[in-house]
Amino acid sequence: MTVRVLLVDDQRLVRAGLRMLCESAGDLEVVGEAATGGDAVRLAEQTRPDVVLMDLRMPGMDGIRATAAILAARPSTRVLALTTFDDDDHLYPALTAGACGFLVKDAAPADLLDGIRRAAAGGRPFSPDVLQRVLDSAIAARTGQVTETADPAAIFGLTPREAEVLALVAEGHSNAEIAAALHVGVTTVKTHVTNLMAKTGATNRVRLAAVSRAPG
Repeated sequence: MTVRVLLVDDQRLVRAGLRMLCESAGDLEVVGEAATGGDAVRLAEQTRPDVVLMDLRMPGMDGIRATAAILAARPSTRVLALTTFDDDDHLYPALTAGACGFLVKDAAPADLLDGIRRAAAGGRPFSPDVLQRVLDSAIAARTGQVTETADPAAIFGLTPREAEVLALVAEGHSNAEIAAALHVGVTTVKTHVTNLMAKTGATNRVRLAAVSRAPG
């Protein structure tokens, strides 16, 4: 399946580089480019992309407001933030606006392409440093050091059942034990764990356990 991508960045050279990178992959198609948030909203309606690669700092309408506007009109669109600024002042507003993931511009080309594909498939790609900071915030939340924005269920868009599975993973239970506790099949639990890893970007059960350590 070809993934339709809309590029949004106020720097022409950045857009050109992103276009060349996307077009080097046989499964990605660039359907448009926008230099402002306002143009991004209009082009998203016209071109109907699967993924919008969204810069956050732009003149006029910024990427956060553009993300919210695009998703209000087309909720099925996946907006992936791509920015130079990986601080919390950009991260949490972008996630609150509906961005499905957050990558920094120094990401390796292969990681960026993988992030676009994961976003299109329903995942939540994060740059490793950003993900680690989210995990650290979730851990610190147990002592009341951060606000509820660190709640992993809210950040990663977990379903109630996924949140239950996550909590049991954090307690060290095996898939079979989780299945017995929730009265479901082991295969169902494996599916939930796979979905949790895709949504959080965690690569193993230890990282999933770290994600769960927020107040709930």
